[in-house]
Amino acid sequence: MKLGTLAEWIGTSSRVVFFGGAGVSTESGIPDFRSAAGIYQSEHNSPYAPEEILSRRFFDKHLEIFYDFYKSKMLHPEAKPNSAHRLLAGLERQGRLDMIITQNIDGLHQSAGSTRVQELHGSIHRNHCMGCGRFYSLKDITESEDVVPRCTACGDVIKPDVVLYGEMLDDEVIHESVQAIQGADLLIIGGTSLTVQPAASMVTYFKGDHIVLINASSTAYDQKADLLITDPIGAVMGAIAKDLDVEI
Repeated sequence: MKLGTLAEWIGTSSRVVFFGGAGVSTESGIPDFRSAAGIYQSEHNSPYAPEEILSRRFFDKHLEIFYDFYKSKMLHPEAKPNSAHRLLAGLERQGRLDMIITQNIDGLHQSAGSTRVQELHGSIHRNHCMGCGRFYSLKDITESEDVVPRCTACGDVIKPDVVLYGEMLDDEVIHESVQAIQGADLLIIGGTSLTVQPAASMVTYFKGDHIVLINASSTAYDQKADLLITDPIGAVMGAIAKDLDVEI
């Protein structure tokens, strides 16, 4: 019944916006960063909390530990898009999906074919030298012989273009995201507990017809959702693909 309602609402909408978090990529084999940090802590007897490791202050003070964690637990270049990523890309091709707003940094939406993506927390696929600004790819980072990757031109540290704790989100990304949410007639929130600010507060700008919340665990936003689904989002999106005439 719930999946039928979801398919119906998507099918009758012309400006769908999807707001997603880590749960969208877990079915692709990418753990959320707190789980990854927990694994790292147990393996290395590390005293650092996940929010500390992924902070700008920690990056500046403990480069080797940061990059050891980042490269071993945060990078999953072998991961492939799952049914959720592919269905959303199909909805964009149909002209129904206006925007994907993601808290993820893995680039899987783009790998699935989506082009209208706002990355609130940046991307592992973009890296720049902190000295001269030279661009480096994800492959450059993963294949670096040193734990801390350094610029081949000037020797300075390469920093991934991901938003660390203590850093500001990009103003243009925030603006474009809020504009899309305000103009949407259907907002689908998936794979996020809506606890990370200021990203989570963006959903309050929605003034359209229906809010759908797809998340395995409860959130503070559950009561505001018109439709609440607690099944894995990849399975949900895969189940409604045929009804929406989307090949995934």
